[in-house]
Amino acid sequence: MTVSTLVFAMCGSFCTFDNALTEMKKLRERFELIPVMSETAYSTDTRFGTAESFRRRVEEICGRKIIHTIAGAEPIGPKRMADGVVVMPCTGNTAAKLANAVTDTAVTMAVKSALRVSMPIVLSLATNDALGASFKNIGTLMNTKHIYFVPMRQDDPEKKPTSLVAHFDLLPETVEAALQGRQLQPVFR
Repeated sequence: MTVSTLVFAMCGSFCTFDNALTEMKKLRERFELIPVMSETAYSTDTRFGTAESFRRRVEEICGRKIIHTIAGAEPIGPKRMADGVVVMPCTGNTAAKLANAVTDTAVTMAVKSALRVSMPIVLSLATNDALGASFKNIGTLMNTKHIYFVPMRQDDPEKKPTSLVAHFDLLPETVEAALQGRQLQPVFR
């Protein structure tokens, strides 16, 4: 049996990194993983942990070094280094860049590179302004060929009425569906 390979790309929603690493471990049971981190995610210490700590954990799970530069991410598509790309967490900032064809991080380059060869892209949102300023970008991406979303929900409708977060635990099912060319439904749960 051939083992599929996924790019697992991480952006700077630092409060969700532990959840993302839990899902990374689950995917690692079935897929080879190529880790990619935005430059911010790769180098920023926050109240949620140090950059070095997260880098070490990611590399231990994936068994390889993290791609963290635009130049490092560019060959992903042309060299067919993977069968799909997961962006978890996908911030509103990254979603906006993807919706508007801005390629200025390792993560956005990984996605652009993969879309060049029609690779499926799975976005796992975590953003406080999803139902606000970012909503138009999310709508654009939902209507973009080869882009799929992990089903999502409002995480705190009372205190953060515009915030959405993916059901991270649905990542494996979403990836399987995306590799078959379909969106896991319902998208909003």
